[in-house]
Amino acid sequence: MKLIKLLANLGYGSRKEVQRWVRAGWVTDAGGRILKETDLPPHADIRVRGEVLDPPSPLTLVLNKPVGYTCSTDDPGATIYDLLPERFAHRNPLLHSVGRLDKDTSGLLLMTDDGKLSHRIIHPKSHCAKVYHAVLDRPLSGEEAAVFASGEMMLQGEAKPLLPAGFEALSEKEAHVTLHEGRYHQVRRMFAAMGNHVVALRRISIGSFSLPVDLPEGEWRIMDDDDIALLFRPLDSVRSSVPPSGC
Repeated sequence: MKLIKLLANLGYGSRKEVQRWVRAGWVTDAGGRILKETDLPPHADIRVRGEVLDPPSPLTLVLNKPVGYTCSTDDPGATIYDLLPERFAHRNPLLHSVGRLDKDTSGLLLMTDDGKLSHRIIHPKSHCAKVYHAVLDRPLSGEEAAVFASGEMMLQGEAKPLLPAGFEALSEKEAHVTLHEGRYHQVRRMFAAMGNHVVALRRISIGSFSLPVDLPEGEWRIMDDDDIALLFRPLDSVRSSVPPSGC
């Protein structure tokens, strides 16, 4: 029954459903031999209807999130899970987003079923800086860099000042902002406090891992160990992985 449990945990169906698949001969090895419930060849040698089996846990993805999708499975509208194979939403352990991007923010979103990795990325001690590309409604005032870096900036309704944040002006209405924390709608609220309004926001990097330039919006790819290591490498410089027009 280990084969049944494996397929069910990967989200292919309930144990009864995948048991029927096995008994129907839909699960084979790489050579086409029909597998039995008691068989469990190496993961890479298992095929479901001729297709290579999904990666085992731990699995970590990078998703180029479009505007209009939420990170919550409870949202009645479009969610990030709509951009993945349907079975990914039923994996055990659960594949979840590492932090969130709001519905109107696009760009780099990590998803993993590794709880320890997720906690490590989010924890302040890991210093995983997050860089955002913001397009603004009005020209920059020129005071943003000093105010954002002061460590004294307060957001409306909060009693604790923000940690110092990095800032780089790209044009009169575009900028990069580097955060070392993750408060609710933080970049939007920071610019609102400066009397400006964010019209487009895109996350472009976490640590030294940048959103791949060849990853189309709405698409995803599996991250390898080298990619994950970059998340914890200090950010050397603030550079967009996409041209400003990508926002």
